[in-house]
Amino acid sequence: MIQRIQTIYMLLTAVVSGLLPFWVNLWSEPDGTEIYARNEILVSVLFYGAAILALVAIVQYKNRKNQFVLNRLNMILSLFLLGFFVYRSLNISGETSVSEKGIGMLIPVFSIVFLVLANRAIKKDEDLVKSVDRLR
Repeated sequence: MIQRIQTIYMLLTAVVSGLLPFWVNLWSEPDGTEIYARNEILVSVLFYGAAILALVAIVQYKNRKNQFVLNRLNMILSLFLLGFFVYRSLNISGETSVSEKGIGMLIPVFSIVFLVLANRAIKKDEDLVKSVDRLR
C-alpha cells in the first residue's frame, strides 16, 4: 500500500537527497567560495543515486522484501557519501586558513535516519502480515 508511513519516510529521503544538496552548501573553501553538490560531479551523482533508489523503493510497495533491501542499499550509499565527506573534511592538510564545513554534510545522516525509520515500518508491516497468515 502506497499510503503507508514508510512511503512518507522514503519520500522525505528522496527530497532530502535529491533537492536539498543543491540549495545548501556542503563546505566553504578558505577563499570564501561555497561548494554545492552541483560543483562536484561525484557528489551530485551519489545524491541523485540515493534519491532514485528511494523513489524506486516507493514503487516496490507490493514487494516489501525488495523495498527493505533497496533501503539497505540506499543506507550503504549514504554511508559511502558520509564517509567521503568525513574524508574530505579531515584530509585538508597544508591549509593556512581553515575551511568551513557546511550544513550540507549532514544530509546523508538525515537520509539514513529516514531510511531506518522506513525499514522499521516495513518490518512492522511484514510481521503483521505473517501473524495474519498464521491464523489461517
